[in-house]
Amino acid sequence: MSKNKLAKFADMETYQHVFQYPFGKLKSEGNFPLKGKWHQFFNNNNPIVLELGCGKGEYTVELAQLFPNKNFIGIDIKGARMWTGAKLSLEKGLNNVAFLRTNIELIQHFFDTNEVAEIWITFPDPQMKKVRKRLTSTYFMQRYQQILKPNGLIHLKTDSPFLYTYTSLMVQYNQYPIVFKTADLYHSNWVNELLSIKTYYEKQWLERGLSIKYIQFELAPRENWIEPTEDIPEDDYRSFNRSRRSAAQTNE
Repeated sequence: MSKNKLAKFADMETYQHVFQYPFGKLKSEGNFPLKGKWHQFFNNNNPIVLELGCGKGEYTVELAQLFPNKNFIGIDIKGARMWTGAKLSLEKGLNNVAFLRTNIELIQHFFDTNEVAEIWITFPDPQMKKVRKRLTSTYFMQRYQQILKPNGLIHLKTDSPFLYTYTSLMVQYNQYPIVFKTADLYHSNWVNELLSIKTYYEKQWLERGLSIKYIQFELAPRENWIEPTEDIPEDDYRSFNRSRRSAAQTNE
């Protein structure tokens, strides 16, 4: 690990709104102290919203600025990136922002039943080869259901035709109510202040001609889940190396 990364990890240890709990620390220390107590941390009863795979945390920070009556927690395992948003939220004096460095697979260890109102999943790796790693798979839906309020909202924003198609099928098969869905967000008739927020990579993909897909649905409680088994065409551009993505666009 580079000295720069280590310095950022060490710096975040001094931030009162950043919690670093990778698997090893959670295993050694046991229960996370703020589980079920996040409203006490924020000192209010406002809705708690998570951004999963928050990267640099820019979306988390902008959401917090746009919605001061909600609390936002960015979650990612890559702390060196997260440092950017954590530092920015301090500079802006935002009191409704926190960051949690951990594995998303462990999310149920950090939040209690009905503690979370919404989940944002912004431009995740589509994981075309590994179903259990897709953040919109039924594997993760089971975990989200443990912490979300009944019929809590999930937002997916993605450039990936593969992930959009997969998630649409998952939502359909599990009969989750759809609030809004579009394969081309910025050419849809949806008028919403959320459209003003664009991540660094999102701006790049828009410049390259990639359409942005968006699904907002309610996580209605279930006891059993149906995993899509269709053979979905894979994206025709590199999904694992953002800097080398082409402007190729799959027809939908």
